[in-house]
Order: sequence, then C-alpha cells, then structure tokens
Amino acid sequence: MKYFKNHTFVVTAYKKSQYLEECIKSLLNQTIKSNIIMTTSTPNDYISQLAQKYNLSLYINEGEKGIGQDWNFGISKATTDYVTVAHQDDIYKSNYLEEILVKLEKGIDFVIAFTDYREIKNGKEIPLTKNLKIKKMLLFPLRFFKKSKFIKRRSLSLGSAICCPSVTINKKITGENPYKTELKCDLDWDTWDKMSKYKANFLYIPKELMCHRIHEESETSNLIENNIRLEEDLLMLKRYWPESIAKFIMKFYKKAVKTNEI
Repeated sequence: MKYFKNHTFVVTAYKKSQYLEECIKSLLNQTIKSNIIMTTSTPNDYISQLAQKYNLSLYINEGEKGIGQDWNFGISKATTDYVTVAHQDDIYKSNYLEEILVKLEKGIDFVIAFTDYREIKNGKEIPLTKNLKIKKMLLFPLRFFKKSKFIKRRSLSLGSAICCPSVTINKKITGENPYKTELKCDLDWDTWDKMSKYKANFLYIPKELMCHRIHEESETSNLIENNIRLEEDLLMLKRYWPESIAKFIMKFYKKAVKTNEI
C-alpha cells in the first residue's frame, strides 16, 4: 500500500456528531495512506473514544475558539507540508488523496488543491443541484489557468465555488495559520481571496471526490438561518463588483442558498 508521508488529514471534531465515525472511516479507506489526527475545542468522551478506537492522536484547542481558529489549530498540529482539514460530517471518496498525489508526482505543486463534490441530504447522495453546476462552470477556467491571478479572482467573483472540505493546503506557502478568521461563514471564501494573490497554483481537480453533508445541525445551516451568510456574501461580492452590481447578484444568491435547506 502506497503511503504519502508528507500529508495529514486533520479531522476537526465538534460536540457529538453522529457522522464523525463515518468520516474517519472514509479517510482510513483511502487508496493512498497518509497521517490522520483529530482536533477539537469541545472535548468529550464520545470524541475521545473514537480517537482511541481508531488509534488517532487527539489534540485539544484550549486557545481562541471559532471555526477558522479551530481549523488553524488543527493545521498547526500537522507536522507535514500538505494538510486536508476533514469536516466531521463529510465523506471522502477512496481516491481523493490519490488524485492529488498524482498531480504532485507530475511536478504540479499548489497553494491549494481542491475537487468537485456531491451533496448528501437525509443520508443519500443527491443529483447535482443547479448551484453545484454553476460552481463547476465558475471553476472551469482553472483547469487551464492555474496560476493566473485574474482567472483565480474571476472564479471567486460570483461566489465561493471552492468546496472548503475538499481543499488540501500547502503549508510551505500558507504557513501555520492560513485561514482568515474575521468572518463567521465566508471565512473560507475570504481565505481563497487572499490566496488568489499568491504566485502559486490553484489546482482544481474536476472530479467529484467527496460528499458534503447538509443537515439541520451543521454550522452552515445555522448561519444561513441567522442570515449571517447573506450579510457576509454581500460583503465579499463588493470586493469584486461595484455595490449596485453586488446587490443585483445577491438576488440570485438568496435563491441559491435555498439548496442548503433541509
């Protein structure tokens, strides 16, 4: 079995997710093996028992709390250059890591590598939504222009088409704390915006190599319910467009957000 020793999956565990074990199993079932650790800012027996069951090192974040802070904490605990923050509710296809390693072995390095994905609702993988089809279109130019600052920013100008849990980060470029933490929901989009200015590849792998779970207990669903998502979306859009155009785009955004409804 091939082993990618310079990569780590960081499973960020929170409270008592019923899907955590399924996520861990999907990482253990990768065709290319690598390191797996767990981190949490909400330690409990459930998380500890799963870490022990699968012989995973568990690190407790006793510092600043928050989504971005927890992600950065997990990345800081990885001793490898390449890190994937695995969200506890999601599932990774068995060839996720293999596809990234193939690119690295061909000499294609990156600041971030990311893939397409599917969504899971009520325990089942659902057909591609209109929202996901649009994201594929936005990312399409990155197949050919991985390093172009203009193309990277155009791909982000109508929304965060990059699926956060599908992303593998290169710490050699980003450092120990890559995620920006000022925003609550769009911190990933905010981070990709920062990284788009780096002279490094956005490596887009146009294959559906993971499944993102949408459910009523997820933090994204909670933020949408509280309208924080829409406020931050408008803030981000205004980085790329005049305010009048950004507000016009938001009309379509409100419809797209409904795809996250349970």
